[in-house]
Amino acid sequence: MNAPQELPITDDDLKLIETAKGTIKKGYKENWHSIGASLRTKDGEVFSSIHFDATVGRISICAEPIAMANAIMAGHEKLDTIVAVKHPNEKRGRPDYEVVSPCGMCREMITDYDPDTKVIIKTAEGLKKVYMKDLLPFKYKEPES
Repeated sequence: MNAPQELPITDDDLKLIETAKGTIKKGYKENWHSIGASLRTKDGEVFSSIHFDATVGRISICAEPIAMANAIMAGHEKLDTIVAVKHPNEKRGRPDYEVVSPCGMCREMITDYDPDTKVIIKTAEGLKKVYMKDLLPFKYKEPES
């Protein structure tokens, strides 16, 4: 398997991260909302959301698909870049806002809608921007009929 193609992080990407931070800062509620996501569409519009946790965990909804739905409902179907940010939690040893990688279900959904979407992730070497499809190299596909 090839290594993901790394793309340069731009000033617009850094603004997107700040927007995601602001989104979760505004919407944070301990034990309910801890992730904020922001996405930029191909035409430059930005949409954000927080995740919705639930007592029954399997019905929780990640922030990324909600931000996607906001963009799609506004008529923007081509996605460019997405990022998720976790709120600090001193009790759990996370003193700062932190970029986090999308979960497997979000990777699947984002690549369903636009496999050329880019994602900003945190690695041991720092922030990186890669194509979402590179984070899900063996994506499920319906068999050809």
